[in-house]
Amino acid sequence: MPGRAPDVGPPPEADAGRAVGAGVLNLSGLGLGYVLLRQWALAGVCLAATAGLLVHALPADVDGVSGWVVLGYLVLLVLAALDGARRGLRARRALPVKPYVAVALGVVLLALPATGTVLYRGAQDEAVQEMLLARLAEADARVAKAQGGTFAQGKAEYGAALAAYGRLVGDHPGSRAAKLVPGRLEAYYRAVGAPYEKGERCTAIEPLTYLRTVPGRVDANALGDLAGWPDARLATALYDCGMEGLGTSGGGQLGELMTAFPQSPQAGRVEQGIRARIADRRKSLGGQDPCPVSAELERIRTTASALPGSTGTALRGDADGAVEEGTWECGLDQFEDKDFARARTTLTGFADTYRSSPNAGRARTIAVAAEIAAVRPAAGNALPRQSAPGGARMPYVISNDSTRPTVILYTGPVTGSFTMPRCADCTPYGSRETARPSACKDGRKAYPQRRLSLPAGTYYFLAKPEGAEGDGEGVLESSVRPGYRYTHCTYRVNRFGIDLPNLPSPPGTRTGY
Repeated sequence: MPGRAPDVGPPPEADAGRAVGAGVLNLSGLGLGYVLLRQWALAGVCLAATAGLLVHALPADVDGVSGWVVLGYLVLLVLAALDGARRGLRARRALPVKPYVAVALGVVLLALPATGTVLYRGAQDEAVQEMLLARLAEADARVAKAQGGTFAQGKAEYGAALAAYGRLVGDHPGSRAAKLVPGRLEAYYRAVGAPYEKGERCTAIEPLTYLRTVPGRVDANALGDLAGWPDARLATALYDCGMEGLGTSGGGQLGELMTAFPQSPQAGRVEQGIRARIADRRKSLGGQDPCPVSAELERIRTTASALPGSTGTALRGDADGAVEEGTWECGLDQFEDKDFARARTTLTGFADTYRSSPNAGRARTIAVAAEIAAVRPAAGNALPRQSAPGGARMPYVISNDSTRPTVILYTGPVTGSFTMPRCADCTPYGSRETARPSACKDGRKAYPQRRLSLPAGTYYFLAKPEGAEGDGEGVLESSVRPGYRYTHCTYRVNRFGIDLPNLPSPPGTRTGY
């Protein structure tokens, strides 16, 4: 007997409501469409995918969830929805709930991923805000650390903090941290400019100059009025520091002031301030030690001459007059202090520089005495007389038995110097012993001569080759008394082929007349 075919029955009718309900419920990510269709394994897959996404995403951080992960999850939801709709369209079993109830429930449950996304975005934004606030706190800590030392020591920290502030307002202008930056910048300016508030004007110049560069590195809206905060302070620091160092350690800050802030009140005070300083130091030239004051006045003149505009020109007269007076007083003081070498240099320089000065001739006279006294200190027991004494004068004839032009310097009751031409017919002597009996006594030679008329007194003569320095052996002390005629001879000694300095012979015979 043939077997019977199985009782399969007709295929189920398509139910669009059931299909939509199953598909929409799967879009919730909970696999509820599969649950209604009793597809437990597939429902577990949906639940596992959603749980994995939550584990990966929570807690929310600054970086958030990778876009590829989100895209993969969305693709999975769409596939689950399509597959649920396909399976629900011709499912053999009716859904436990009416199709319209399933659709309504699915639509309600769609709010879950949407709400979760919104909440996650909020949490992520809060994480970003916390991160930016942490960066702000880190920048604040850098400023506090830099305050503990000098500006030079903390400059790197200050720079890093400023860069952080700049990034906060530039890259995250709407953040809570960015809104706090203007207040932090005010504290930053106070920290960097602290030396000024402490009265340390010279120390404050570098940090205040640095603050003037901040507007180019931070958004102007964040700075506000702080952009001009350093200007008046820097101008004051430059003026005070320049005046403090004027004539001593510096003064160049005054030039910086007039270049950077030419229209400032501080720049307007420079000319009068320097003029008053010159007058004050000039009064000190009459003190015990005028040379340091003279050097100070020279430095003041250098500073004044370097000032821009008409200020340097306006101060030139005062500065030049003060330096001239200071050089003169310094040279006199050096002579009186027996510092003859420096006195000679100072007064010779004075005479060469100030040729039209009424003291130029006097300076040259004292310089002559100083040169002699440098090798014979007794010649500098007193400043040379300003005028020759009265009374009889005695002839003093000097002859030159030297092969080179000879400079004669003398000081005593009168002081002077002159140069004698070389003796063309003469030759150097081999020793003093051979020179003294015969120097200037060969009637066949034309010895250059110079006749002086000297008042009575003690004189010091120094003979030296033209362009050379004298030495102790070349100084002769001579006592000139009334009623006598004096002769003097200079000669050179050549020992082993080396020329020795001009050597004077003792005064010649004194003949009454």
